[in-house]
Amino acid sequence: MSNLVGRHIVVTRPLAQAAHLLQALLERGAVPVKFPVLAIHDLQDSSAIVDAAIRLDGFDLVIFVSPNAVEKALDVILKQRQWPSNLLVATMGRSSEQALAARGITRVIAPSLRFDSEALLDLPELQSIKGQRILICRGDGGRELLGTTLKERGALVEFLTCYQRVQPSLDAAPLLSLWQEGKFDAVTLTSSEGLRNFCAMIGRLGMAWLKHTPTFVTHTRIAEFARDEGLESVVLTEPGDDGLLVGLEAYFANHGTQH
Repeated sequence: MSNLVGRHIVVTRPLAQAAHLLQALLERGAVPVKFPVLAIHDLQDSSAIVDAAIRLDGFDLVIFVSPNAVEKALDVILKQRQWPSNLLVATMGRSSEQALAARGITRVIAPSLRFDSEALLDLPELQSIKGQRILICRGDGGRELLGTTLKERGALVEFLTCYQRVQPSLDAAPLLSLWQEGKFDAVTLTSSEGLRNFCAMIGRLGMAWLKHTPTFVTHTRIAEFARDEGLESVVLTEPGDDGLLVGLEAYFANHGTQH
């Protein structure tokens, strides 16, 4: 029997990316609580993506930073043209690789152990890139480390904003009720921006409870940010949904009584 039976576990992924984790929690007898802390919106004006599609043959490498970047960019690009068969693609996560493969793009390089900008930058293919033209497909804003480092290595880097990330307008009252009833067992968070939004959305009362609530995160950067915010029960897991599930099972095998 799963250690998650009866556990109320908050899933904060954007709705479009949450289905797998929600289903996996249900199969283990948990009570998943949907509370997306990021909403992914199409751009009102996709002309920049269309322009990039026209110029694709002039790039040596295209980097997609997330599954959302894959989907939102290719939804537009592949309506304009076929993907150039000789154009190398890089990404930094298995979900992104799967999203690319689903669209027939399989000439992809990606880290195999860690899934972040640092791991991508460690790949051999990204070391000697002076003079190469690189397109980075991403959401609005985000970390600058990838682009900055590639420029320092002599690449000609262009950013392509493919979607907008916004903080949803959600009522946190159901979460606060779970906390008040002692039934809020854990929260899962997969980005620093998501954690920032979550803290803002639950308010001061929620933060007082969150500080003592097991918070499962998939990257050391998120863990550091969580501890900086005063969270006292931060559990670092392996990347992705599978990492979260393994971490949750291990934690609740050793902690507390089930509700």
